[in-house]
Amino acid sequence: MSVKHYDWTAHHADVRGDKVAIVDLDTGKEVSYAELDDRASKLAGWMQSQGFEKGDRVAVLAANCPEIFEVAFACAKIGAICLPLNWRLTVPELEYILNDSAPKLLISDIKFSREATELAAICSVELALQLDLDDANCTYTATLAAAHLEYTTVECTHDDVAMIMYTSGTTGHPKGAMITFGMNFYNAVNLGLPAGVNSDTVQLVVLPLFHTGGMNCYANPILHAGGRILLMRDFEPGRALSVIGDPALGVTHFFGVPAPYQFMMQHPDFAVTDLSRLQTAGVGGAPCAEAILTGWLDRGVPLVQGWGMTETSPGGTMLEATDALRKLGSAGKCLLHTEVKVVDDNGAELPWGEVGELLIRGPNITPGYWNNPEGTAKSFIDGWLKTGDAARFDDEGFIYIVDRWKDMYISGGENVYPAEVENVLYQLPQVAEAAIIGVPDERWGETGKAVVVLRPGQQLSADDVVGHCLKNLAKFKVPASVEFIEALPRNATGKVLKRTLRDQYVDAFQPAIT
Repeated sequence: MSVKHYDWTAHHADVRGDKVAIVDLDTGKEVSYAELDDRASKLAGWMQSQGFEKGDRVAVLAANCPEIFEVAFACAKIGAICLPLNWRLTVPELEYILNDSAPKLLISDIKFSREATELAAICSVELALQLDLDDANCTYTATLAAAHLEYTTVECTHDDVAMIMYTSGTTGHPKGAMITFGMNFYNAVNLGLPAGVNSDTVQLVVLPLFHTGGMNCYANPILHAGGRILLMRDFEPGRALSVIGDPALGVTHFFGVPAPYQFMMQHPDFAVTDLSRLQTAGVGGAPCAEAILTGWLDRGVPLVQGWGMTETSPGGTMLEATDALRKLGSAGKCLLHTEVKVVDDNGAELPWGEVGELLIRGPNITPGYWNNPEGTAKSFIDGWLKTGDAARFDDEGFIYIVDRWKDMYISGGENVYPAEVENVLYQLPQVAEAAIIGVPDERWGETGKAVVVLRPGQQLSADDVVGHCLKNLAKFKVPASVEFIEALPRNATGKVLKRTLRDQYVDAFQPAIT
């Protein structure tokens, strides 16, 4: 029998087969590397028996569970393409994605049986398997139980597509970023090494696995290294703190967008949870307010900032833990096998200190968007991916992500980056959440609108908010209006949906507060 050098699960099944690879915290199920490889092999064999060929797509509609990785590794064995679906989307939204990607098989959690049944019919999906974590006789489990281990390995290169991840984008339909085997490998190197990922790593994974943050920060790199991941279906700050603080679980790594850190920091258990075992706590996906960074730093945990996107594997830049305090707020420097630069609107490279759009290239970058050559062409210039993020270098070459390039607004000819204003709003102890959007203004072109969520039992007036900003910001950056709401709209990973806020408030813009 030949040894499969490039098959992650086959390798670890051979080297550390008895070691637990994945723990499902919601069911208590533990999956060893040998079991993971065995189940992936059976699924691969069954798919080939159903006529699967290299490049065929397999869609997965399920909350975080070990089976998602079984599907991904099964696809890798036979050259099929895994398509994780965002279960928070509506049927019409998912319908577009399935029609665009045309999967041959839809694997769905029983929780989404209604959606899966509708989608299979209207999108003409040939095969379907249903997963019920409480039923050993569900079609997914029964299929694996009856399947044989034998399958014919399909050779793939780093250029072959392993996964398609659909990104929401800012306008129009979502785009399917093609994730190659090479991207997965280089992310394991680029992101895994500075994060200290190795076979002893144990991570609590709370971001959804249909999102690159859940799948690749740092779950896939940890499975590549032979470590262990603990999966949580629904993030709850108190429960997450309990898991992190449990010495029996030994969590060494955590990753989140700013929201989970913010919610854990605001939880009453935060002050008493033992965080001493955390070696790496990574944060990315959106600019992180300094109040969150300092809140965790005060507990002895420097949040390691980074920047990336689905199209970059996602690792693009990272701030080493040794610089976390000295360069508070920086996204660090570009990762090992990566290049970045900052350019103006004409594509000319800018000197350090000036704000422009961040561009990136390297073997960790997507080759483009599935079935969308026009979208691909618009996203690249001379081989560089246009990220849509506004950034600058400091005098030591550290990168600061100022904001989303499209979230920036211009007030009286001056650029305003909402993240800077939001940092100031978070200085107010009464504020639980805050977001700034640009809204039309007859005099200044645009002015800022602050959308604020107060902590329970707290009170704050619009004048209080504006007064605080006037003391800490140039006048053109001070929001002209303030809206208090119960909760900010967020996507599945916790990012604030600025577009939703703009849709809600731009037409209802109120005059400036004086």
